[in-house]
Amino acid sequence: METQLDPMKDDLPLMANTSYMLVKHYVLDLDVDFKSKVIEGSIVLFFETGSQYRKTSSAGKECCQSQFDETCKMRASEPCHTPMINVSTCSSKMEYNDFAVSGKEEEAASDENSNHSNNEQASGISSSKDCCDIEDHGNKDFLLVLDCCDLSVLKVEEVDVAAVSGIEKFTRSAKLTGVSKLENLRNQIVHELVTLPADRWKEQLYYFTHCSQAPGCGELLFSTGTWSLEIRKSGIQTPADFPHAIRIWYKTKPEGRSVTWTTDQSGRPCVYTMGSPINNRALFPCQEPPIALSTWQASVRAAAGFVVLMSGENSAEPVQLREGILNWYYYVSMPMPASTFTIAVGCWQEVKQQSFKQKAAIGTNTEFSLPSSQTDLRWHEEICGHMEYPCRFQNPAARLQAVIPYRVFAPRCLLESCEEYLLQLVPQCLSAAYATLGTHPFSRLDVLIVPSNFSSLGMASPHIIFLSQSVLPGGSHLCGTRLCHEIAHAWFGLAIGARDWTEEWISEGFATFLEDLFWARAQQQLSHDEIKGQQELKALLRWRRLRDEVQNSEEELQVLRPKKESTGEVSESGASVVKYGLKAEKIFMQVHYLKGYFLLRSLARKIGEVSYLASLRKFVVKFHGQLVLSQDFLSMLLEDIPKQKQSGLTVESIFQNWLDTSGIPKLLPDQLVLLLEFLLEEKTLCPRILQCLERTYQLREQDAEVRHRWCELVIKHKYEPGYGDIERFLREDQAMGVYLYGELMVNEDAKQQELARKCFAAAQEHMDASSAKVVAEMLF
Repeated sequence: METQLDPMKDDLPLMANTSYMLVKHYVLDLDVDFKSKVIEGSIVLFFETGSQYRKTSSAGKECCQSQFDETCKMRASEPCHTPMINVSTCSSKMEYNDFAVSGKEEEAASDENSNHSNNEQASGISSSKDCCDIEDHGNKDFLLVLDCCDLSVLKVEEVDVAAVSGIEKFTRSAKLTGVSKLENLRNQIVHELVTLPADRWKEQLYYFTHCSQAPGCGELLFSTGTWSLEIRKSGIQTPADFPHAIRIWYKTKPEGRSVTWTTDQSGRPCVYTMGSPINNRALFPCQEPPIALSTWQASVRAAAGFVVLMSGENSAEPVQLREGILNWYYYVSMPMPASTFTIAVGCWQEVKQQSFKQKAAIGTNTEFSLPSSQTDLRWHEEICGHMEYPCRFQNPAARLQAVIPYRVFAPRCLLESCEEYLLQLVPQCLSAAYATLGTHPFSRLDVLIVPSNFSSLGMASPHIIFLSQSVLPGGSHLCGTRLCHEIAHAWFGLAIGARDWTEEWISEGFATFLEDLFWARAQQQLSHDEIKGQQELKALLRWRRLRDEVQNSEEELQVLRPKKESTGEVSESGASVVKYGLKAEKIFMQVHYLKGYFLLRSLARKIGEVSYLASLRKFVVKFHGQLVLSQDFLSMLLEDIPKQKQSGLTVESIFQNWLDTSGIPKLLPDQLVLLLEFLLEEKTLCPRILQCLERTYQLREQDAEVRHRWCELVIKHKYEPGYGDIERFLREDQAMGVYLYGELMVNEDAKQQELARKCFAAAQEHMDASSAKVVAEMLF
């Protein structure tokens, strides 16, 4: 029986038993009804047997493959296969032209499947006590567990993929010899389908479509809990024998927490995924753990007048199914976590380019002449480390594409505002990102201005970015920096994901750091000094926000790696939790952004910006399409720059100082100087804060620049326990101490003036004559 967690304060459970069954592909077939505020339809899931379970058939032949089977991974001697796609144009209408599901096929699918949605009688399991224990396959039914919340599940059935015309081509493999059971035949067909090589992705998508439309061949027992959907088939005791293609008929609830039903700024109804803490489990049953990397395709029907935007490689064109109803079809061929799926349905309008100036700017920014070091690294990398899929990093045309096709959408009332800045910023920011990191991981981009109830300034998903209307007024700065931040997530957060969601800093810290680099390149009119000044000012503002957050939040929420040594670990079934994932206040915290940013900034300063960026690009090339932990990046960085190891910088020290502890981490001297200079601007600091500051950063043991600022703070706030530090500084650091004599006198505090005269009397005999004269004039 699943644990009942308090959704207001506990960890977020990831219930799916991915170690036993792993989703490889989803096919969604949905209707959006704004009157009832419900999304209804079906989802077909195609599975592979997971990594924790392997079975030997009665014939003695292994018939279940691990998720990590070599058939699913890149062969070391072969590059990944990539379909050749024409990317020589910047047209926002470009899409793959060799594969599409025709309008007639979609209409037929809709008519054929519509009968099922009328069946309100749901098969179910009467009690959780009847469910099998997944740890014991001896004499109980295997239980498939999916992440699910706030959904009305109507029916679950096995899909008869063997009934699809032409599917027999997948039954000719030698692996299938001797298979007698139809159930095993269906599972073997699914196995052959999900493991097709990347150069057959269009064929694979074609058969996924037709298999998803195949008839059902038996209902499955199911039960819904607070956080999960549990499915079993009577008499089936192992994951290998469990149906590998199942269809779930369901509908969302108006109060479901994965999507929000609202009106846009023009007063028209809309619905969109807003980045809920529970992710997409209230939109469709799925496997939420990051390891469940899957592809998907979706057909979504809505009333004419509505536009459906979604995470998809293609720029969908609507097909009319019947009067007043349009169908929109999207697909992705790059495996990603189901949590990254995004949809927005509303009366959006595309912002069009109106001026010749904008068109010219886009044309001139399409291609870049890259430094030879970047060229060599990116152009000659032949092997990808991810599971096989049509990878843009292996597509020569994609590697030269500085600006991917893009579109901008907004409610009617905001079209003019979007045209003023946003539309021209998109190609500039995309070009800047390409110049910094290289190949864009995704083939196109939609940017949508979402309704005013959106709780963030932006959110990135595959092929689509949501932006708040708040970024539009007041010039290009906020709009440009936020756009750069979300574009950075294409590399860090999407193409490279965290294996453990508690390590949010891998996504947000990198995006915050790269935001500055992208924006600097996008502002081509600024000088080097202007850019550096802008970045230092930004760092100062971020430091202030981080300091305030650390002072006003729970310590446990300030840790970037809260699970420490257990980070990345899951239970035998694959289930796990996102620590503090449901803490309401955590949603609005920026510690993962800011603390992660300062970690990366400090590493860049230690290593040098040129070497550091080269390592970032190498990391992208090596780990795109994969899930990582903090140590993957840090280990590679230190291996690339061995002199840092010699200086004592290690992965373990970074964990200890930055990732595994609360509060503000230990800083570099120049960062401490920046902090202390900022504190000097504060009118009042109480003695307790000054005491804490000195102890936290051991200011008495720092270099002279840091200690000088510390003495200034002591003087300004008349912190008497620090007067000894002033006396020591004036005695031992005479080259820098002259200014402090003036500060001690100008405060007109008797004790400080006495201290100044005492120190001068002790040091005068040994002071430089010029310095002694200047100080004497201050004191007497």
